[in-house]
Amino acid sequence: MQDGHRPVVIVVDDDEAVRESLRFLLDTAGYDAVTFDSAQDYLDHIGGQPATCLVLDQHMPLTTGLELLAVLRQRGQRLPTALITGSLSPDLVRQATALGAARVLEKPLADDALLRFVACAAAGACLH
Repeated sequence: MQDGHRPVVIVVDDDEAVRESLRFLLDTAGYDAVTFDSAQDYLDHIGGQPATCLVLDQHMPLTTGLELLAVLRQRGQRLPTALITGSLSPDLVRQATALGAARVLEKPLADDALLRFVACAAAGACLH
């Protein structure tokens, strides 16, 4: 915790059940989960409270997680980012890594894998 506040984790996923599940997991683990249902919703609200890291769903309508990550990198945002996907492929991992994603995690998410990423980001040990 920094300054007595819980680290903030931004989750962008179009699936309400996934958002709520991740919110519960992260809140229970001692983080503040702030969720958005689309890339555009997040972009419209960016610059609010400072965040520790991002968790982006790859398969969203209109703008994918990779596309959102590319926009954020173009804007200079370098928060540690995990991309989550139900269809993991070597090409997706390559693209995500090229954009500076710290992790690519496959759905269904293993709670411990996500929490390890968030703990790494909160400790300042995960780059990008």
